[in-house]
Amino acid sequence: MIYLSYLLKTNDTYIPAAERLFTSLIDHGVPYKLIENTRDIWLRDFMPVKTKSGKYISFRYEPSYLKDYPELRTDFRKEIAPSLSLENLVYSDISLDGGNIVFSPSRKTAVISDRIFIENRNYSSAELVQELEQLLEARVIIIPSLRCDMTGHADGMVRFVDENTVIGNASRSLFGLEAHIKLALRNHGIEVIDFPYLDSKGDSAVGCYLNFLETEQAIFMPVFGIDMDSEAIETAKKIFNKTIIPVNINEIAEYGGLLNCISWEFE
Repeated sequence: MIYLSYLLKTNDTYIPAAERLFTSLIDHGVPYKLIENTRDIWLRDFMPVKTKSGKYISFRYEPSYLKDYPELRTDFRKEIAPSLSLENLVYSDISLDGGNIVFSPSRKTAVISDRIFIENRNYSSAELVQELEQLLEARVIIIPSLRCDMTGHADGMVRFVDENTVIGNASRSLFGLEAHIKLALRNHGIEVIDFPYLDSKGDSAVGCYLNFLETEQAIFMPVFGIDMDSEAIETAKKIFNKTIIPVNINEIAEYGGLLNCISWEFE
């Protein structure tokens, strides 16, 4: 079951993109539900994270980039949890957005950007990684974040293909961010395949194809009505043994997030 925010259906700004997504999910037999009482549409960030044993970890959702916008911070514990039947729910005081956790298929490895250290200055780096590995029941690999990105989330930089392979945004230079991410992952035995990427201006996420919604049988890939769309779709078809379903998400992309950001899975 895919969960999405009810705001996608009520906010005129998001409705065109949301309706295209709803239609694609229905056409491909993927059930979805809309959650009420969310303060924004980025469910991935404030909903709990599932570990390999079936536990759900709810991290503290107080990112620094929303410090001056408390009205946009959804309190999962008070505003969402009572309406869900979640067993094995564990609350953590660590400040961590769900969009900054990218699991391998088995959930034995989790990639997190170094933005986690900025959001938790009361921990030493070693202590924080150790506690995260215990909570997530996974090996944690830290990658560098994009400094100019408001959130610095990992889900816009890498996604797993299998346990030992990820796709990452194509390198711009031998010494750029993408090269440093590749080095960090290869040091942990993870191979990186270049994936098409268009660097957008400002907060827009147009051109970030990695932020897709993945289900068991399909990948719903964001597209933007630009020339690179076809390259991204064809590249994904060669890499993944799944149906690739393009979804134009422009009206949402302009606000800095895409399909992984707005969705949450509950089995």
